Amino acid sequence: MNSWLVRLKQATYNTTFMYNIRMIIAFSGTAFVPYFIGQQIYTIPLTLGVVAAALSDIDDRFSVRLMNLIYTYIGFFVTAVSVYLLFPYPILFAIGLIVACIGWILLGSLGRRYATISYGCLVVSVYAMLGVHLFDNWYMQASLLVIGAAWYGIISTISFLLFPVRQVQDKLAQCYSSLGDFLFAKSNLFDVDMTAKSYQQSMIELSLENAKLTTIFNEMKTALLTRLKGDRGQKDTRRNLQYYFVAQDIHERADSAHFDYQKLAKIFEHSDILFRFQRILFIQAKACKDLSSCIMQRNAYDHSKRFKHSFENLKISLDKLRAEQQYDQVWVNALFSLFQNLKAIDAQLRNVETERHINFDKTNHIENQLKDDDLKGWDDIVIRIKQHLTPESVLFRHAIRVSLVLFIGYIFVQITNIQYGYWILLTALFVSQPNFNATKRRLYLRIVGTLVGIILGYAILYFIPSIEGQLLLLVFCGVLFFELRSKQYAQATAFITILALINFNLDGLGFTAAVPRMVDTIIGCALAWFGVSFIFPDWKFRRLPRTIKRSLQAQCNYLIEVVAQYKDGRNNGLNYRVVRRAAHNNDADVASLISTLATEPDFDPVQKTQAFEFLCLNHTFISYIAALGAHREKIQDQEILMLLDKAVEDIQGALLRDEVPDLTVQNMLQTIRHRLSQNNDEDQKSLIVLQQLSLMFSILGQLSRLKQNLSHDHDQRATELASL
Repeated sequence: MNSWLVRLKQATYNTTFMYNIRMIIAFSGTAFVPYFIGQQIYTIPLTLGVVAAALSDIDDRFSVRLMNLIYTYIGFFVTAVSVYLLFPYPILFAIGLIVACIGWILLGSLGRRYATISYGCLVVSVYAMLGVHLFDNWYMQASLLVIGAAWYGIISTISFLLFPVRQVQDKLAQCYSSLGDFLFAKSNLFDVDMTAKSYQQSMIELSLENAKLTTIFNEMKTALLTRLKGDRGQKDTRRNLQYYFVAQDIHERADSAHFDYQKLAKIFEHSDILFRFQRILFIQAKACKDLSSCIMQRNAYDHSKRFKHSFENLKISLDKLRAEQQYDQVWVNALFSLFQNLKAIDAQLRNVETERHINFDKTNHIENQLKDDDLKGWDDIVIRIKQHLTPESVLFRHAIRVSLVLFIGYIFVQITNIQYGYWILLTALFVSQPNFNATKRRLYLRIVGTLVGIILGYAILYFIPSIEGQLLLLVFCGVLFFELRSKQYAQATAFITILALINFNLDGLGFTAAVPRMVDTIIGCALAWFGVSFIFPDWKFRRLPRTIKRSLQAQCNYLIEVVAQYKDGRNNGLNYRVVRRAAHNNDADVASLISTLATEPDFDPVQKTQAFEFLCLNHTFISYIAALGAHREKIQDQEILMLLDKAVEDIQGALLRDEVPDLTVQNMLQTIRHRLSQNNDEDQKSLIVLQQLSLMFSILGQLSRLKQNLSHDHDQRATELASL
């Protein structure tokens, strides 16, 4: 009996398993309750209501979750009724379609919860078009859609009450898993056989892993913030907050760069020192993965005993390097700085289970705060919406693009009277994404998935003619759609297509709907492609200069905050973490944008090469700043402080105003060598500062030139396009 209870408890730790149980219950209710009461046609709107509600489901604290559900149900009902009432009047319907689409998408500017609710309402609007003929009363379909959504909401809320911190812990586990991937990628930079090409590839991979990690950090912050507002400092939230801050600190230290890795590999290619550093990074990455697994399984993390022996041997090797004086002491000192950094990461991992990192008794303590991005009132609502009422806004361009695509699709359906034509609008809505690359990828997957789904659906309807069997498969396909929709879009599309065919078969139209579904999918995909290609086309290269500028500005702000703490002392307060996160967010935007440039039509290969060079240098530069941040402590040396101020001024001039810096790498290196010759133990902090500044200035000129070249190429190409 006890072993059975243990296995049951372990099963509840599996988030995927519990989510699938929730969806099985939801779809079973919508499939079999109408069957038992003899109203099988109700299954269609009830099932679609569950799908729309599940697409609109977001994690939040209990009180806000209830408000979200109320907003969702009101939105669904009003949307479905509006479709029914305007449907007989094509002109009014077309106008309403455009206005509603723009309004719902721009509502997403108010925050994540409003974006998900508005997307669900858009989905319901097309679902209501598909089922407008099913019921005579204006309220019937709308009510059934809301009942289906409410049924899912009840199950989702019960799941939340049973496991209130489940999603936060899952996000936390993702943070450490992604942090492990980042450390694995970082360890590749210590390969002594590295070539220029392999180095660039390693830097690109590191930048992309950093972008993924930054995204997860942002999601984790949102999940934590809503819990902190609601639970008044419960133990689970305090513990999760501690883990989050530890992960951020490890990230800053892991992202630090104390030298040029290509030069480092050449200098120490016949020494064992780089292998030792690489091995420690590798086992630290493994430790983050183990910690992620412990969080998922609710087990205590046990720090590996291998670290102590590895660090002892690494210290011995470093002491030998210093004693032999075979290598330039600048490099040896940089290796010692890295050693201290990795020791600090080890200390964070070793002590992560303790609660001594944060003073939780002071709920408003400066180091226990998260930046609150929620709405502050009507003025904030107006400001956020106004910010997106411009063609420069990606959200505004997407709103106009999708609304026009749906409008064109509606006009096409009205003119041709094509069978089941509103599937065209549904396909266009699901496929259309804010950028060309994501839309193009979904086009192919949607068509393939639909074709596979139709073939399998035909077979199911033919070989399983019984209603009971088809309802069981409806439940099965609905569960698999939600399980796969964020992982395998083509497979998810296949299962939702089968679900749709079974739904239509309940109305006696299963076999006749299959071919029109395929035709409508192709037309809808063509409309989505047309929209993203010609209606406010959002080619990535057009956003490149603005994204680069924002990233460089954020890095300068990060550097300014780090320099301030060398004057005033180390402080992990909210302002520092906000500035640091902004720098990493913008670096992630650069990585995400540039990594998709190859998919854009007619992209200049020279500009592409320069863009990837900039990607590597941009992340290298923020890594140099991160190293300064990792070692930041108050220093008294006024000459160093003046040098820091001058360096900040010159870096801002070079990166933001295209000025030529006064300081040179040679002068910086001379200063470092002079300090080294003094061999003053009290001056180690100053040496770290000088080393990092020399690294920044070594790539500053190239980074500035690449920025100018990419901006010039963009302006030239924009002029060429305007003249066409």
